[in-house]
Amino acid sequence: MASSLTTFTDEARIALDTLSGRAAGLFSPSLRLGVTGLSRAGKTVFISALVHNLIHGGRLPLFQAQKSGRIARAFLEEQPDDAVPRFQYEDHIAALVDDRVWPDSTRAISELRLTIEYEAASGWNRLFSAGKLSVDIVDYPGEWLLDLPLLGKSFTDFSREAAELATLPVRSGLSQAWRELASSIDPDADADEMTARRLAESFAAYLKACKLDERALSTLPPGRFLMPGDLEGSPALTFAPLMKLSGRRRPGSLQAMMERRYEAYKTHVVKPFFREHITRLDRQIVLIDAMQALNAGPAAMADLERAVTEILSCFRPGRGNFVTELFSRRIDRILVAATKADQLHHESHDRLQAIVRRLADRAVARANFSGADVDVVAMAAVRSTREGTVKQGRETLPVIIGTPLKGEKINGETFDGKTETAIFPGDLPEKADSVFDPSGPQAEGNEPAIRFVRFRPPKLERTAEGVTLSLPHIRLDRALQFLIGDYLA
Repeated sequence: MASSLTTFTDEARIALDTLSGRAAGLFSPSLRLGVTGLSRAGKTVFISALVHNLIHGGRLPLFQAQKSGRIARAFLEEQPDDAVPRFQYEDHIAALVDDRVWPDSTRAISELRLTIEYEAASGWNRLFSAGKLSVDIVDYPGEWLLDLPLLGKSFTDFSREAAELATLPVRSGLSQAWRELASSIDPDADADEMTARRLAESFAAYLKACKLDERALSTLPPGRFLMPGDLEGSPALTFAPLMKLSGRRRPGSLQAMMERRYEAYKTHVVKPFFREHITRLDRQIVLIDAMQALNAGPAAMADLERAVTEILSCFRPGRGNFVTELFSRRIDRILVAATKADQLHHESHDRLQAIVRRLADRAVARANFSGADVDVVAMAAVRSTREGTVKQGRETLPVIIGTPLKGEKINGETFDGKTETAIFPGDLPEKADSVFDPSGPQAEGNEPAIRFVRFRPPKLERTAEGVTLSLPHIRLDRALQFLIGDYLA
């Protein structure tokens, strides 16, 4: 689908930008790593932990360049794109380490350049390697990525699909107010700003309700309705799908206004984001909060699969030859990572990874995605718990131990944010298919498979000399090896 998102003029601009970047890379090798995921998947925490562990020499046994001692140092440098906000790494680390609170979520695009000085593994590579790699980390909301399929859809397509999704059982109650309002309005009536505003606000309220914990739905375009940024209140965000579309839209009608604003949204918001950022990526990680979707049931899992399918369909996968790579970047590796694995005992990690593998494989097939290596991992960029066991009668239960966030509840108990607690989170089912089965044990109304609570960031250990250790993690090293390990070989 990505080939349908650009015009010939767009492709020419992309080619010129790529050629310029490749020329600069001859003297200063770089890799552009995209980090995305839907809200609360942990993008900010992932980037902060990645940088912190590399700068401070964290424990990364599966990251070969670090394990073999070939990394001399890693440090931050000025980013190459002056028009893109800087990822505020220092503020986020202060929140994690000093205040032990999770940093604010990603609300817009940001960037950070991490430079790694290293020694190549072989004499041949040392002969030709610069021994220095700059990793430009590009952080952007997954909700914005889900807008890209709109570029290939007309306003009629958008309205029809929005109406179909809104009538699904998991959404029908949430969308009722918007559907009733949209059904009462004549698209052929004169364009009216207040009517457009009421429709847009009602549609946005429905999308926001879908994001609440108990629903945990993922496929919610247009993304800027959830994260408007500096576009809030603009005409480009004051539109909504219509129910009773007219075959011939009358100039000056409400339908004509909505169509014009929908096309403006695509032209001035969605397309520049794709052209200026997505087409410049070399590698990509997609973070997903499978835990929240699992708690919400099969409908949320099916919606998460739909979202991952649409996300994958927006990338440009593949490997080119020397000539084609001068003019076009392609993503050759994508990692789909289920975050917050620290909220499960390690005995369930393989099951979580199997669930994500099943989801990713089906998404790859549905998106007709080929040309890139796709891997999955269950991970925690920052591990907020440790493991233990407790006796319950004659049974020994595996538990996780940590400090739940203030206000979190389980079995009628509300936590104060200060007390460390041992929790038996439950076991994920052995068969991955069962969590997608609407009639299975994870169906709505049944007891959730896991008892999900959110924990505070950990208190970092210190050495005997008083040196603070790096942030603990689960499989961050494996993610690093897949995403950048070959560049440091």
